[in-house]
Amino acid sequence: MFTDETRREIAAIANDLELEPEALLAIAEVESGGKGFAIVGGRPEPLIRFEGHYFDRRLSPANRQRARADGLASPAAGAVANPRTQAGRWALLAKACAIDASAANESVSWGIGQVMGAHWAWLGYADVDALVAEARCGVAGQVRLMARYIEKAGLTAAVRRRDWEAFARGYNGPQYRRYGYHRKLAAAYHRFRAESGEPLPEKRNTALRIPRSPARKALPATAIPTKTQTQTRTVRPVKPRFWNRLARTFSSFLGRG
Repeated sequence: MFTDETRREIAAIANDLELEPEALLAIAEVESGGKGFAIVGGRPEPLIRFEGHYFDRRLSPANRQRARADGLASPAAGAVANPRTQAGRWALLAKACAIDASAANESVSWGIGQVMGAHWAWLGYADVDALVAEARCGVAGQVRLMARYIEKAGLTAAVRRRDWEAFARGYNGPQYRRYGYHRKLAAAYHRFRAESGEPLPEKRNTALRIPRSPARKALPATAIPTKTQTQTRTVRPVKPRFWNRLARTFSSFLGRG
């Protein structure tokens, strides 16, 4: 579980983003298992996971051959096993960095939010080293990295309305149901909310609303057809008076003959 200090740091960033602290805490806990860092070499480091298939496709042919020979790269996802300990994973990363540091750092998921280093350009960092520096500067940096990904991926609205299925699909992909990711998020959120002692807020209505023009009354809904509806013209019936006039004119014409 997160320390009180970690929880305060996450809550502070949530407030900056106008998100419920309990919602961001839930995401951080499910992603990280409730652990903000590990002590590696005497200093706190973010939790990492090395992805050998990412590394494989980022290397030059010569470096790829060397990395494969050292068991650091493979074209198959999951073929390069991660050590059980964080110290072992950081040692694995150091070996990969000796071959190509940028490619190695891009091939790691960093910190509480497990954000891949390969996303550095998409997230607006100057380079992968800047992303890594953010993740390594402390828990707050890790949460900022995670929050940047959430914002960039367009998931803040899902967090605000606590739509955990939509968030899970956007953050972890279409297989989220297999691992019950959305249910874990909901459970963590409710637990944090209960601990806060505050009642659950009402669900936000996120339905699209069309503003009404102050100069005109809104038309009734039936006046605006959908794309699948056929617009038909109303045909006015011909009045009987017309036929009477036509008959008299015709009779007069025949009489002249």
